[in-house]
Amino acid sequence: MGIQNEEVLKTTRILAFFVPLGLSAILVTLSHIIINGTLARGENAEVIIASFVIAMSLFSIMERLGVLLRNACSALVRDKVSFKMMTIVAVYVVSALMLISAIIAYTPIGWWIFSTVFGADPAMISQIVGVYQILIIVTLFSAIRCLFQGVIILNRQTKWLTIGMVIRLIAMYLLSLYFIHFGEINAKTGAYIFLAGMMIESLVSYIEGRVLVKKMVQKDHEHHITTKTQIFRFYNPLILSSLIIVMVGPVINIFLGKTSEIELAIASYALALSITQLFLSFFSYTHQIVLTFYKKHPDKVRSFVLMIGFIPAVILAIFCFTPIGAFVIENGLGANERLVAATLECLKVFMLMSLVFPFIDFCNGLLMFRSETRIMVFSQSANLIATFLIMLVFATIAPSWNGTIGALAQSVGMVAELAVLLCILGRASVKRGKRNKSKAVESHVG
Repeated sequence: MGIQNEEVLKTTRILAFFVPLGLSAILVTLSHIIINGTLARGENAEVIIASFVIAMSLFSIMERLGVLLRNACSALVRDKVSFKMMTIVAVYVVSALMLISAIIAYTPIGWWIFSTVFGADPAMISQIVGVYQILIIVTLFSAIRCLFQGVIILNRQTKWLTIGMVIRLIAMYLLSLYFIHFGEINAKTGAYIFLAGMMIESLVSYIEGRVLVKKMVQKDHEHHITTKTQIFRFYNPLILSSLIIVMVGPVINIFLGKTSEIELAIASYALALSITQLFLSFFSYTHQIVLTFYKKHPDKVRSFVLMIGFIPAVILAIFCFTPIGAFVIENGLGANERLVAATLECLKVFMLMSLVFPFIDFCNGLLMFRSETRIMVFSQSANLIATFLIMLVFATIAPSWNGTIGALAQSVGMVAELAVLLCILGRASVKRGKRNKSKAVESHVG
């Protein structure tokens, strides 16, 4: 009976840690709804929204590299010495990102990227650049937020991520109301709302994070992170793997342009992907469960991930195979009957991605826990290659499948990524077992 209570207690502790993380990830989508809802009220709303979205698409790549500080911090920081090294690395990373962003925003390079790479209308580029100039500052506050959120997660105070996100949403909504009633709405409006929200969230994370840093021991003698080099050895493969996986979206969009009904293909794929990502966002912190609990409770972590890992696929199946899906897509997203049907077909294929995603995140958590992040370069390269091959083949032999091809390619790509991860982790586990057996034999002989 006591053992059962202990198990229930452990599961409750993991849920208390995990649920606030999942909620904060879901709340992020609401922040974009607030911004888009505000921009939609401006004159020539299509141009305003398009300008903001294009600037955000480049910003999201830059920010992604800063967000990795959260994973690095929660994996590598255990005392004040390692936090100091992590802070120095964060300064290097943020300085590099802001320098690159400034070059893009204030030189002709930016005009070339937005016009050639993103294919923006020349008349929109000045608005896009104006938005991007504001987003440079967002990069700074986002990195500060992620650095201290790493400390918060390390100390299992994840409720502060949800609290910070709620306060951020309230501030963004109030500023949105101000612009709607008293201000002039243009593409920069979205950037100002986003910046205000990020500043507030980073402030909450900083205040709580600093309190927790002060409680850390000066030096944990069981922890061996003492130099910037050790942190960069962990961090650099994350950067490379992130840049690889960022290419999946453009590859899919390029080949969707070769389908039978291009507009329907792109629209149905985009809607289905956004819905799938909304369901998956709650489970995007599975790796943090590994980083936080795996060292002392590996069996419990594995059983917990198995318990929650199939939930996204079940939710998506209910959405797809009941009237709920069609109702939400038609009435909530405003899609016509033809687009509703195409989106549902894509979602049915995305069930495969929802099935493997939590387990990919679990495996990536193991790699971070073991400081073997270089393996993620290989697994995510497999994802990109598989995605490319599926798009190449099916866009050629079955272009009438339209957006379903994109969903299939992205899902198969993630299956390939999981297969590589399981193969490498399985081989490593066998090697560790042989080493432990060998040591046990030597100890017995001795």
